[in-house]
Amino acid sequence: MSSFQSWLNKTKTGLQDQVGRFKNKDLMDAIVAGCAIVSVADGTIDATEKQKMAGYIGRNEQLKVFNMSEVIDRFNHFAGNMEFDVMVGKQEALRTIAKFKSKPEVGRVIVGVCCAIGAADGDFDDLEKAAVRDICNVLNLQPGEFGL
Repeated sequence: MSSFQSWLNKTKTGLQDQVGRFKNKDLMDAIVAGCAIVSVADGTIDATEKQKMAGYIGRNEQLKVFNMSEVIDRFNHFAGNMEFDVMVGKQEALRTIAKFKSKPEVGRVIVGVCCAIGAADGDFDDLEKAAVRDICNVLNLQPGEFGL
């Protein structure tokens, strides 16, 4: 079992409590911004990636506390900005995530969800892992903690 997989299994149990504890618009924005960054890592965002994120959040016990129409609206906002200008859009998304820089327990939730989205299709590729490492960096978290 990979270090990422063992980390994911270990953290899954506490994820619901943590998301529930930190449920608010800023957290939803940060999670969705991270998902958009991971989705655009290969250079394009297609309908299947949007469906993957929405489906994962909608089915996941820990994440379905968020209103799905708001999740999709915010994903479209971040993804649209990255489609217009990938660097400017990514910087905006990273600034949204960086609001949790001083809260490492929340940062770990954000990174955990982004890792799960990256791995949702069974192929957590190098570009997606690099995108999550960028997210770790703005949160002052060590990528190795997540097997990256």
